[in-house]
Amino acid sequence: MLILDTDICVDLLRRLPAAVAWISANADEEIILPGFVVMELFQGCANKREQSVVQNFVKPFPLLWPSSDIADQALEVFANGHLSHHLGLLDALIGHLAVSLDLPLYTFNQKHFAAVPGLQTIQPYNR
Repeated sequence: MLILDTDICVDLLRRLPAAVAWISANADEEIILPGFVVMELFQGCANKREQSVVQNFVKPFPLLWPSSDIADQALEVFANGHLSHHLGLLDALIGHLAVSLDLPLYTFNQKHFAAVPGLQTIQPYNR
């Protein structure tokens, strides 16, 4: 099971060759997206056409949402890490969701996610 962060999804939407090759090599893995990643993707849309592209991209993937316990833990980490690591609110929630599933998060955002205890991050390909 692979949990993808927003930056990986953006690379896939842009058809970055390294991202496409990596996802193709992992075609047998289940890919899940935190619901907050999808929200960030929609936030980056400039028009309805781009939003339609994102909707089609995310359609095949199950979305995950944190429980209230996970959200409480993310709040504590956010309060402690947003100043020192520039940890964003959604990144705190995404990171804790991955921790709760004991799965690594595939991302290039190493600096911000360093504030999330117990989170393993993986840069899946070279940019």
